[in-house]
Amino acid sequence: MTTQLTDEHTSIRTYVQDLRRRVEGIEILEPGTGTTRYSHDAATAKTAADSGNLGPAVVLPATAAQVQAAVKVAAELGVTVVPRGAGTGLSGGATAQPGQVVISTEKLTAIIEVSPLDEVAVVEPGVINADLNKHLEHFGLFYAPDPASFDISSIGGNIATNAGGLRCAKYGVTRESILSLDVVLADGSLITVGHRSIKGVTGLDLTSLFVGSEGILGIVTKATVRLRPIPVARKTVSAFFNSTAEGTDGLAAITLSPVRPAAIEFFDTPSLANIDAHSGTNLRDRGAALILIEIDGYGIGDQAADLATALSAAGGRVTVESDDDGVRLWELRRSGRGLPQDKWYIGEDIAVPKSQLPKVYAAFPALEARFGVEISAVSHAGDGNLHPLITKDKTPDDGTNPPASLLEAATELVKVALSLGGTVTGEHGVGTIKREWAALELSERSREVQHAIKAAIDPQQTLNPGKAI
Repeated sequence: MTTQLTDEHTSIRTYVQDLRRRVEGIEILEPGTGTTRYSHDAATAKTAADSGNLGPAVVLPATAAQVQAAVKVAAELGVTVVPRGAGTGLSGGATAQPGQVVISTEKLTAIIEVSPLDEVAVVEPGVINADLNKHLEHFGLFYAPDPASFDISSIGGNIATNAGGLRCAKYGVTRESILSLDVVLADGSLITVGHRSIKGVTGLDLTSLFVGSEGILGIVTKATVRLRPIPVARKTVSAFFNSTAEGTDGLAAITLSPVRPAAIEFFDTPSLANIDAHSGTNLRDRGAALILIEIDGYGIGDQAADLATALSAAGGRVTVESDDDGVRLWELRRSGRGLPQDKWYIGEDIAVPKSQLPKVYAAFPALEARFGVEISAVSHAGDGNLHPLITKDKTPDDGTNPPASLLEAATELVKVALSLGGTVTGEHGVGTIKREWAALELSERSREVQHAIKAAIDPQQTLNPGKAI
């Protein structure tokens, strides 16, 4: 082990020296305590802190050419690279070991072009999602993908995980808004995939291959993204129900109505209680389950009336919220919940066909009884993506590791989703955390095909090895 660490240290030192010699002025952070935050993402921060490892070497390129050089030198020296955006990921996809090099895109923050007539923008990957939309307001346009972390997550990171978010119900996930990418491959070469035009079928659809590939196939240095007109109006509609089961049944009323909301979020009973405890609100006084809806576009009053009729008939207590109350409710959706500090917990990211959401929530009680856990979930109900939180009380006998029953409960919940035609991850990605669950979903032959694609593009396994597949 000591020899291995020495060899890794020598390789990294050689890498840093060589890259500085070839690229004048490139910013490189030496391995050490000052780079510890680059060793993990949001999902693996505690694990990285407990490891006691020093942080990795970090390259902060300011141009695509510098990204190319950083990757090329790594490939020549056999050093593996971890691409990194803002570090807000929730699957361990940006975790890095001391013997690896992190290439961060955080300095690539240019909004290169906005074309209102083409309804596209050309941006670098370090642009923060919210900052792009602030820039676009002047043009009367917006970028639709809307992850809950929109104010801190980068476009490049959103592309790497094919991030979803709240407005997927109407506007789709990140993939539906990406037209073209400039990508640095594992040998340092730069290619462009996709088209600036809305239509384009020349060659294989490599854009869709890179979107959601979690940095294992290339590093995005530029993206042409599709824009949409800012809606003439937006309005929030809430519907409270007497139980979680009644609330999930009420979701069907939205699908069967003529209204297509931009966002449909569902909160079960324990999730409402969690928000109240964490944020000082009184949502539980209004009901035991909540469907929170954003509608947009023309005829906003007619849309609200049609939804109110449909949801009231399904047993909901419907309110067309004031603008201020709507903003507050959406902020509670994004950041109102708290994580239990006195319990073990696992967060999931399963998705099912939206018609199957009631069955997933109905499965919680049996899993709770079987494994001695508590399960709650907020979901992007418009596209069937749940974010369950599984908790278990700590005991003096647990030590530093969570009890096996916690992971077993999480695995069984994943199996429930798969049995209903679902998936182990709707938007967070596989990273390192969900690889074993991904093996439950993907056939052996499917995994072989994916590894063959990786090997064809990155034969030396330079980029983000051990992640995603």
